[in-house]
Amino acid sequence: MVKLERAKKVGRKYQTPVPTHVGGLSTIWKVLPEMIRGGKERTPKVAPGPFRTDAGVYAEAPESGLRVTWFGHSSMLVEIDGVTVLIDPVWDARSAPVQWFGPRRFFAPTLRLDELPKLDAILISHDHYDHLGKGTMQALARLQPGSCWVAPLGVAAELRGFGVPAGRIEELNWLGKASITAKDGSELCVTAAPARHFSGRSLFNRNETLWASYVLRGTRHNVYYGADSGLWEGFSAIGAQFGPFDLTMLEIGAFNDAWKDIHLGPDGAAAAWEALGGGLTMPIHWGLFDLALHGWREPIERMWELAEERGILLFSPEPGRPTEVGEVRSDWWQANRDGVGA
Repeated sequence: MVKLERAKKVGRKYQTPVPTHVGGLSTIWKVLPEMIRGGKERTPKVAPGPFRTDAGVYAEAPESGLRVTWFGHSSMLVEIDGVTVLIDPVWDARSAPVQWFGPRRFFAPTLRLDELPKLDAILISHDHYDHLGKGTMQALARLQPGSCWVAPLGVAAELRGFGVPAGRIEELNWLGKASITAKDGSELCVTAAPARHFSGRSLFNRNETLWASYVLRGTRHNVYYGADSGLWEGFSAIGAQFGPFDLTMLEIGAFNDAWKDIHLGPDGAAAAWEALGGGLTMPIHWGLFDLALHGWREPIERMWELAEERGILLFSPEPGRPTEVGEVRSDWWQANRDGVGA
């Protein structure tokens, strides 16, 4: 079994935990013909929803102690044992450096940022645009002045540029820990774990900041947020060192053979689920942006097939619905297959 270690740098670049092909201009030229040809419904013909979060639900703590609101892609609110955590929030209209060009979200945010409850922590896994939206960060810096921000090494400078006070940011190397304390004294231990991915908000600063997955351990529950990662032996090590988990969140979207080293896809997620120790898993990183060449429903359709074949328990709620964690399979993505709105 691979040994989990802290991230290392060579010059200005953080290194992946195992040799990893990230891809560059050569990869773009390989996939460009398929991007032009199309042929798959990569964006919904009719916007899904509308979805609306009842923010009043947050006034009452979850009965089980663990509730998740999935806002699409990898953005979610996790209420765990009295601590409220927002993960990789992107309310921006586009996952792109500018808001006039680039992948546009499939549906509107399910609530306004000013409707969110008081956040104890905001977790950022890495600085890609589909996980770190500039407009979202600027708004949250203003709306949530008491939150602790947890991010991998190097990301603090970007957050400060968005208006987050330096004293509210805690940077972590892999295996580093942050202790989050809610107003009522509830505590959560956040541990940054390695991931097989990369970073950078342009082609010119790749891997100059770190990327990470996270373990969220409360007084009763233990959750793993896999963020973005290709399949590697480290999942077994993470499960052995930090598990068992009440919920694992694993990416299933934006997959392609050209970047299989850095994204799981449904089949990779099934393998990672097994390596982590099984149990309940939540498919993430799908359903909001067109970031690959597959049909927009393909990730969840394949994940459902794998769940039936391998006995995988899925937690896959409707976007924006605060949901107590358990086996849940919403089929919201099945609507409007003929392209006709309700």
